[in-house]
Amino acid sequence: MQRRVHPTPEELGLASCHVCGLISKRLESDVGLLCPRCLSRLHRRKPYSIESCWALTIAALILYIPANLLPIMETGSLLSYRRDTIMSGIVHLWHTGAWGIAAIVFIASIVVPLFKLLALALLLVSVQRQSTWWPMQRMRLYRLVELVGRWSMLDIYVVTFLAALVQISSLATVRVGNGAIAFGAVVVLTMFAAMKFDPRLIWDPLRNENLP
Repeated sequence: MQRRVHPTPEELGLASCHVCGLISKRLESDVGLLCPRCLSRLHRRKPYSIESCWALTIAALILYIPANLLPIMETGSLLSYRRDTIMSGIVHLWHTGAWGIAAIVFIASIVVPLFKLLALALLLVSVQRQSTWWPMQRMRLYRLVELVGRWSMLDIYVVTFLAALVQISSLATVRVGNGAIAFGAVVVLTMFAAMKFDPRLIWDPLRNENLP
């Protein structure tokens, strides 16, 4: 049974702006056509989408290692001094009875960034292989990656809040460690990678199948 494929916007002579989303009439002879609303250059697909997304994803994967190995927070007082990585902070929260907070931080700071990296790699590989495998599911996966991106910054929010709160007292200090910088970079890079990925590439291989 042949799959019914609807005509694409370019087949209808239309082009979508990557910046403001306006649908414009696109002529075959137009070169360097600009969006009439925001004056951005119109393209059939985002230029260098796969290459840019791969570069950002690989950079985020590299930084994911020091983000988990380096201390994310340093706390000190007259009696003690602690240097916590993301995982040691989660373990400390668990041992002190804050199981719910420990679970939230583990999911937001360990599971979510790793999930985003694996999901982006899966999307990129499937697009490069011109795969027609589960396009709707892959589209939903891409939307999920975009949706959960900002919630990975939970650890950074916690460290910033604690630093502002504890600095009020002269008896204790909280400093942001190098791990927090690497972790923040991972989150930002994966967010940019998701923005650079063009989800329309998921559907392009379907045009190569037999049409009715």
